Amino acid sequence: MKRIHMIVTGRVQGVGFRFSAQQKAQEYNVVGWVKNKSDGTVEIDAQGENDRVQSYTEAIKHGPSPYAKVSDVTIEELETTNEFQTFEIR
Repeated sequence: MKRIHMIVTGRVQGVGFRFSAQQKAQEYNVVGWVKNKSDGTVEIDAQGENDRVQSYTEAIKHGPSPYAKVSDVTIEELETTNEFQTFEIR
């Protein structure tokens, strides 16, 4: 099990990024949340099996929505938790 915290920068707000990030999370069976931040970035907290989280991270780096343009992703590994049951947009 692996849990990561990501800050995604680029053209990631107003382009369906959060919805696409949620769809990808469901596709890879990853739980957690995604939200817009006031500085124009998107924050993601994602948890799942190691290989699924890795695949999810790669999908985020490539921009899960066709209109998004990801310029950078900062990733930090966190302690796993049992608080997530689904992947939600906050």
